[in-house]
Amino acid sequence: MRVTDGVVSEGVASRIRTALDRVIDPEIRKPITELDMVGGIEVAHDGVAVVEVKLTIVGCPAADTIERDVRDATLAVAGVSSVDVRVSVMTRDERAALTSKLRGGKAKRAMPFGPDSLTRVYAVTSGKGGVGKSTVTANLAVALAARGLAVGIVDADVYGFSIPGLLGLVDTAGASVKPTQVDDMILPPVAYGVKVISIGMFVDDTSTAVAWRGPMLHRTIQQFLTDVYFGDLDVLLLDLPPGTGDVAISVGQLLPNAEVLVVTTPQAAAADVAERSGLVARQTGQKLLGVVENMAGLVQPDGSVLELFGSGGGAETARRLSKGQDARVELLASVPLSLGLRQGGDSGVPVVVGAPADPAAVAIESLASRLAVRERGLAGRKLGLSVG
Repeated sequence: MRVTDGVVSEGVASRIRTALDRVIDPEIRKPITELDMVGGIEVAHDGVAVVEVKLTIVGCPAADTIERDVRDATLAVAGVSSVDVRVSVMTRDERAALTSKLRGGKAKRAMPFGPDSLTRVYAVTSGKGGVGKSTVTANLAVALAARGLAVGIVDADVYGFSIPGLLGLVDTAGASVKPTQVDDMILPPVAYGVKVISIGMFVDDTSTAVAWRGPMLHRTIQQFLTDVYFGDLDVLLLDLPPGTGDVAISVGQLLPNAEVLVVTTPQAAAADVAERSGLVARQTGQKLLGVVENMAGLVQPDGSVLELFGSGGGAETARRLSKGQDARVELLASVPLSLGLRQGGDSGVPVVVGAPADPAAVAIESLASRLAVRERGLAGRKLGLSVG
């Protein structure tokens, strides 16, 4: 205990602890006081404060941010003249208690996004590659997060992972930012308010090829959904690989409650392949939510539109997928070709952030506005209530 003239100010220490309620762990996205990361707080008579902070692991990537925020929050408290932040690391038992708290006492490998979850799960798919599915997913997630929703992305495109790069989660060497692991719990990196997990974060560099068969792919997706701590999400987006392969089937088995967004291009011929990806979702019991047409007409400086890839493919895909469904499948958005959209993907700054007035950004924002107001119903779900 640090004491000056034998007097310690307990009132100031209490106010410091209250102020630290506003310091949020950047990875877990909860107050450090709630996570039991704050140890002792002592304030001497001369206003010198000593605050103990316990990081989750050695080499915690958020260490500097947490220490800075603790220092700033403490110095803002009346009666504090200076602060000494003493950083240590949690013991094994403290980490175990933390992971148990985060899981809410549930089994270690429980999957939190099943039919009883209130998280809206959107699986973004396409009939073929190169239609901008991942770009739409990344920008849509950021636009939803900007509306105050808690959003996560599972980059399930194991062979062609690109979400980390699209969201700027890469280091100077081009390698994806690594997640933090606390015991057997994985904390996903965060970009633009979106929690992200991708196989690209577990390989040496982005040029590494992943050559896995079905069982390995299934286990990877399952682990992403069980071992990664996303917290309480409003929306979970899954960026699926193109086509109708193993991952699409695994997602259908693991998340039968997911709603499917089909991304296609304007060519009428594209409706054929886009329809197949939607039909696989229907066969696994998932609901077809709607179609997003990407690479639509390019807006010219004079306001005219150049339809490089034709027109009507999105509407035709929606028409075909409506067959056999109680509710009509809608064309939810038509995203025009855009230089800003491409530049944003290359730089890791989504167009909805870097150029919000861009026509593509406007279209994606409109889609986000539609999805942001949709809520999961409680009918048929277990609420965990008991009658005394």
